[in-house]
Amino acid sequence: MRVLITGGAGFLGSHLADRFLAEGHIVVAMDNLITGNTRNIAHLAGHERFSFIKHDVSNHIFVAGDIDAVLHFASPASPIDYLKFPIQTLKVGSLGTHNALGLALAKKAKFLLASTSEIYGDPLEHPQKETYNGNVNAIGPRGCYDEAKRFSEAITMAYRRQHGLDTRIVRIFNTYGPRMRLDDGRVVPNFIGQALRGEPLTVYGDGSQTRSFQYCDDLIEGIYRLLHSDYQEPVNIGTQEELSIMEFAKLVNEMTNNKAGIVIKESERIKDDPQTRRPDSTRASTILGWSPKVPLSDGLPKTIEYFKSVV
Repeated sequence: MRVLITGGAGFLGSHLADRFLAEGHIVVAMDNLITGNTRNIAHLAGHERFSFIKHDVSNHIFVAGDIDAVLHFASPASPIDYLKFPIQTLKVGSLGTHNALGLALAKKAKFLLASTSEIYGDPLEHPQKETYNGNVNAIGPRGCYDEAKRFSEAITMAYRRQHGLDTRIVRIFNTYGPRMRLDDGRVVPNFIGQALRGEPLTVYGDGSQTRSFQYCDDLIEGIYRLLHSDYQEPVNIGTQEELSIMEFAKLVNEMTNNKAGIVIKESERIKDDPQTRRPDSTRASTILGWSPKVPLSDGLPKTIEYFKSVV
């Protein structure tokens, strides 16, 4: 296969490139580098089956030659990024998805959309099934990301119904691992960065809010299986290993031997921050035969070792 990965210089896009190359495919990575970084794909420089195009997919996309699959991963994905770039986030979720779908249609290619657990908002259902329509504040500060992804899903389904495009939608739950940006504002790099600097870990709210953390290799495996399946409805990919933010902070301090402790800023809880987050991953299990293999006890040390090189 020859595949296009938008957001190909990002955390997940670069790991996807690695996987497709390892399977013998040809990869074209595309990124405008607003949040991605060529450092993530530097190890692929000179690879005979890899190429990189610097381009903003919110503008018309041109790729010469055949394309067998378009994987649309371009988007700011952390609160600090989409609060800094709200309009760009909305544009890449709308115009960018439209352009990527148009390219897939013109090339007669499969299309896989990277959606997110954030489309469920601050959920009133736990764990979250793909049939749950969500509890999203469209005009809140996080709305630029949540609604961009909800629109992305809607237009993807419209292309499937109107044009018969062969589409997939993956709803990605909290994922961590090497190549995350230290300053991207998400809890894993935040905590590890503070711990490696010997600082107290900052917990916003009371720390009871939960997340389920999956290692990047598990997510990439699920995405790869989904693309090669025949299933066209949204699929959650995420682990059942759910921890409170307070529990996670204690675990990071323990693994890094950080004695600085934890600072709680209960009055500074982020607006619309989900209180719970755990997928119902029955679809992934039954349809894809997928289940996560890397527990936090294995994945977190690998991630900590990566961050030691960038702190």
